[in-house]
Amino acid sequence: MSAAIEVQGLVKRYGELAAVDGIDFTVSKGSVFSFLGPNGAGKTTTVEILEGLRRRSAGQVRVLDLDPWTDGAALHRRIGVIPQDFRFFEKITAKEAIEYYRALFGTHADPGELLANVELLDKIHARFDTLSGGQKQKLGLALALTNDPEICFLDEPTTGLDPHARRAIWAVIRNLKREGRTVFLTTHYLEEAELLADHVAIIHHGKIIASGSPAEIIREYGRPERITVVGPPDLAQYLESHVGLPTTTDNGRISIELADKRDALRILSAIDASGLPWESFETSQETLEDVFVRLVGQMDEGALKQETPT
Repeated sequence: MSAAIEVQGLVKRYGELAAVDGIDFTVSKGSVFSFLGPNGAGKTTTVEILEGLRRRSAGQVRVLDLDPWTDGAALHRRIGVIPQDFRFFEKITAKEAIEYYRALFGTHADPGELLANVELLDKIHARFDTLSGGQKQKLGLALALTNDPEICFLDEPTTGLDPHARRAIWAVIRNLKREGRTVFLTTHYLEEAELLADHVAIIHHGKIIASGSPAEIIREYGRPERITVVGPPDLAQYLESHVGLPTTTDNGRISIELADKRDALRILSAIDASGLPWESFETSQETLEDVFVRLVGQMDEGALKQETPT
């Protein structure tokens, strides 16, 4: 089995509302898969179906070659889950928390080893209510690993954390992948998905509207790479006539779309040949967040037009 998760034609209805409307995706074993979408898009419903917490209305779902709903007891021993904004008993220590989970799952997990894996060994005897937000999330990850899971479901694990704590969680996620585990990540931080994920699926209104690696999605749906030069209006006119590429100007910033990366060399050569003054230049490409915002916005605009009477 090369796939950790296989979903075909998944539907979840609540009366007439299709919260999840016939989606398909596959998650490869040992990869980081990021599931993205605005609030109400169908993310949580889908994840709860994969975890065996909610019954689907239609479609096929296999997680580690098990049906999450009918084989839930067996599946739950092979997956780890950390919910958003993880909470636990306030007065329990990190070591005691792992011992408690170890007893629940009937494993022999070593608290020190697990806490070291999530960079929290120095807090082994600290009570939960004394931990920072990032440290609490790390403890949640350690608890999710108590049963040595093959898949880790991480629901917005860095929400509300400071930049340093977020990067610490990223390091843990990368380590999970190095260990051969599969990570199913939901996040509202698009740069997080772009940095960590091997594959991304964007869901909106219950449908997957884009899927692929972050680079593939940016390449397919993003706008062309640009070079921006700070210079006078005369330089903009010169470049437009000598380079032959779409050029726009805004407050002294001359922006030119690149049809090919080699166009950047032609533009720089033309700037030098013009003899006109210029201050600086930079190249830029759209991010996954740019593409996400546009795709979701276009879908919302399309839905609004369909609902608006003519």
